[in-house]
Amino acid sequence: MTAEAVLAAARGELGVTESPAGSNRTKYGAWYGLDGQPWCMMFVQWCFNQAGAPALLPVKTASCGALMRAAQAAGRWVTEGYRPGDVAVYDFPGGGATDHCGIVESVLGGVVTAIEGNTSQSGSQSNGGQVCRKTRDDTLIVGAFRPEYQETDNIPAPAHKAGVEWCLEKGILTGNAKGDLMLTSPLTRQQFCTMLYRYHQRQIHP
Repeated sequence: MTAEAVLAAARGELGVTESPAGSNRTKYGAWYGLDGQPWCMMFVQWCFNQAGAPALLPVKTASCGALMRAAQAAGRWVTEGYRPGDVAVYDFPGGGATDHCGIVESVLGGVVTAIEGNTSQSGSQSNGGQVCRKTRDDTLIVGAFRPEYQETDNIPAPAHKAGVEWCLEKGILTGNAKGDLMLTSPLTRQQFCTMLYRYHQRQIHP
């Protein structure tokens, strides 16, 4: 499983809010079994499960602190050099030692962009009731859990296995220079055109 697969699951939830407002009631809490409780870590757990990768997490927990301790015990805790797919744990001023968490989407210098559950654009950052994309200074990060992702994305989901194998056999899907098929990555228009062209060539020269 790749970081991109987990991030794709998280991106699909952007804008989701708890209902009713201020209740901490969400589908993530209902799935986890603690509906009505602060849910930033339950959102992370849900995303990994949705991506088919719950085993990548060191512990099933609704606690940021528990994830941190489990990651440290597993030797998967980092405090610098954050990467996409890391689960960042934040310490906001005036809060506890581990206030909040999110899935790192990108890093630029000392700034980290992550997809986070139970935050907001302008209100509470650790209990805000919405899934948001947030950009924060990395000084707010206590550290991050780094899952042991695959380097390539070449294993199709069971529902898509036959189609992927057919595209490979016909030369329609070739992947990049490193041999990565990038099966869960977004498809650009130019990539789509190339795949259509390959299919057309196969129709002419089967």
